[in-house]
Amino acid sequence: MLDEKSIRELVAEYGSRVNTGRPIRQLIDDGELPRLRGVTVQEGKVSDSVYGEKLSSRCGRPLRLMFRNNRISTHDVNRGAIPFKDQVLALNHDHMLNLVAPVLGSSQFEVAGLHPASTVIPAENLRLFGLENVLRMYMAVSSTSTSLYQHWLQAKEEGLSHFTYAGHDLVASELVPNGRLPYLMDTPSTKAEVDATTDAASLISAGVCTEAQYTQVRNSSLMAFGLVSGYLARKGMVLVDTKTEHGLNGDGEIVVADELFTMDSSRFWRLDDNGEILSRDGQPVSFSKEFARGMVKSRDQQFTQEQSNEIAVRYIRGMQHLTGQAFEPDLRPRDQRIVESTNLILNSLL
Repeated sequence: MLDEKSIRELVAEYGSRVNTGRPIRQLIDDGELPRLRGVTVQEGKVSDSVYGEKLSSRCGRPLRLMFRNNRISTHDVNRGAIPFKDQVLALNHDHMLNLVAPVLGSSQFEVAGLHPASTVIPAENLRLFGLENVLRMYMAVSSTSTSLYQHWLQAKEEGLSHFTYAGHDLVASELVPNGRLPYLMDTPSTKAEVDATTDAASLISAGVCTEAQYTQVRNSSLMAFGLVSGYLARKGMVLVDTKTEHGLNGDGEIVVADELFTMDSSRFWRLDDNGEILSRDGQPVSFSKEFARGMVKSRDQQFTQEQSNEIAVRYIRGMQHLTGQAFEPDLRPRDQRIVESTNLILNSLL
């Protein structure tokens, strides 16, 4: 395992090199990836995707190549780039996928020789459900508008003894900040430019999914949550909450679409030797993006280089703790990594 000193030296020496590079759209326009000319490029908060008629596997499956970037987004605002974030989350996701793929399925293709830290992900282009599947076991203190905590605060301000959140009827006095919930709750949100908490009935009535489809997404996700929770318990951690996305593959099967149980999509809290939540300065010791959210002091704030490096250190430490594996970065320049990984994938699948 890399110790704290080694991680900080790695980030300081190589952070700029692994961060700097052209977006996928520019790489295509510059002729670096001629087989991707004419594809559709979809830019997201923390990853970009390409797909199109010419991108189809030998077995006839439509492909979607997802390109992780180093951007970090909080409160629906891009705050800048974090060194090694793309590689750390790729390793984090890959490790967790191996735990839960038998339950959740996967849209990803396996490509021999692809680096475990590859930030290019080859997957089937699914028919996605327009929802984020969010599960919560604790009411984490959070500044995001979709969080249960913010809805609870609003209920208290309005003097409500009971309130409804994502279809769940809750007693305000029974909830405490960072406290365990009475049961594992499914609390979906819409998938839009600005997400909004909703409930199963609303999604079904809006035609986002059928009742049977939502039931499968929820139940398989509950089982995966349990599997990951059992794994984390052996590492002295708890899974607080997580979000996943799902869609239909070419066989009509519901499979997971994007990253799984990463520090961007989930919260993980440390436990002390007595099995209680470990706290520091009155807050749980966490491996999650919440650390970065806490640095935000104004809506349009961009992280300084010092802040970005500190967040990078937290991500690397968290990945090592979650997976039990030392961080082995790919130190090739970002453009080189993307071009060579993409060509390897296309040679294998097309």
